[in-house]
Amino acid sequence: MRAPVVVVGASLAGLRAAEQLRAAGWDGPITLVGDEPHPPYNRTPLSKAFLAGTASSASLTLRPRPSVADATWLLGTRAVRADLDRRTVDLADGRTLPYRALVIATGTRPRRLTCPGPSAGRHTLRTLADARRLRAALAEPGARVVVVGAGFIGCEVAATVSALGAADVTVVDPLPLPLLGPLGELLATELRDRHERRGVRFDLGRHVTGFAGRDRVTGVRLDDGGTLAADVVVESVGSLANTEWLAGNGLDLTDGVLTDAHLRVGGRPDVVAVGDIARFPGLRYDGVPRRVEHWSIPTDTAKHAARVLAAHLAGADAEAEAEAGVGGELAPFAPLPTFWSDQHDVRLQSFGAPALGTADARVLYGEPGADVVVGYHREGRLVGVVALGGRAAVAAAARHRADLLQQSPTT
Repeated sequence: MRAPVVVVGASLAGLRAAEQLRAAGWDGPITLVGDEPHPPYNRTPLSKAFLAGTASSASLTLRPRPSVADATWLLGTRAVRADLDRRTVDLADGRTLPYRALVIATGTRPRRLTCPGPSAGRHTLRTLADARRLRAALAEPGARVVVVGAGFIGCEVAATVSALGAADVTVVDPLPLPLLGPLGELLATELRDRHERRGVRFDLGRHVTGFAGRDRVTGVRLDDGGTLAADVVVESVGSLANTEWLAGNGLDLTDGVLTDAHLRVGGRPDVVAVGDIARFPGLRYDGVPRRVEHWSIPTDTAKHAARVLAAHLAGADAEAEAEAGVGGELAPFAPLPTFWSDQHDVRLQSFGAPALGTADARVLYGEPGADVVVGYHREGRLVGVVALGGRAAVAAAARHRADLLQQSPTT
């Protein structure tokens, strides 16, 4: 029997990789390994509909395509070691899996604060189990909630918790505005104002130095000497790539797994990385390798990496496939990242890489205070578009997507 393609990581990216391998022609065995006990599910509603109690866990489940009905699923166990020379993956339950090809899809985990103080009452939000614990903690009305981190997840949680009727919701962040890095000053200011109009407070330009309380958190201490009363704390301070199991293979694991322009890892044709963990060259912009944690990336990376891997398994490398035109020309991977974020009754919709152009942000549609679309430019070139508002703003932003796609990626 042929050794399988082993996909380590059984979330969205891993599922899509398995499906795309079938679509690309691989008819051999596929084994998926996941550390959570659940089959793949949609994480996006965890901070919104699921946390609010309007979506069930069953509604989050992703339905695999029939093409992977014969795949082997090893759930509730994690990979602890890989030997890329021997082509094996060791699992926490003691099993060793030989592989013919390897897909790295282990994603990220929340970064945690290392400040002194009790841990009870402190939450992160990445998994279904995290969301269930946080939802249970918010069941009592009138909770005082402090969200540490004014990024996407932090702002979404603040909006959801505020709508649930928390007595007080405060967002703490060392930057002067929420989502300043990815949005720039204009939209970040607008977003803060909309949150504040709905009762969310911000304590910005502040660092957390510790947590008050004995057995559980009762407050959050800040670097200005003040303390915010808290019954529930949500830490949303970034992510760490799950790369530890790959140590010792000579890979660049500085921030995720460094890949080439075809998502291959360490110069090996039989190993690819997909999803949040892949740090691939940003050929559409400047060629700098970056991880991209947006909803579109798991599917985009899976589709490209599967074609590369299937070509190798069929006896050809990616360049040979491209030159021969087998299955169509395989250009280097250069996606157009897309994300959205629902907060209160407005949507943030983005195309491209606005964070690269926040120094030159221009209103393209509407105006601050109402529906607005902002274009982000780098050296005079449009690199990203973000809408804030309702359907009209989102539709206006979508019209600029073609402008972004028509620009030739760097090579």
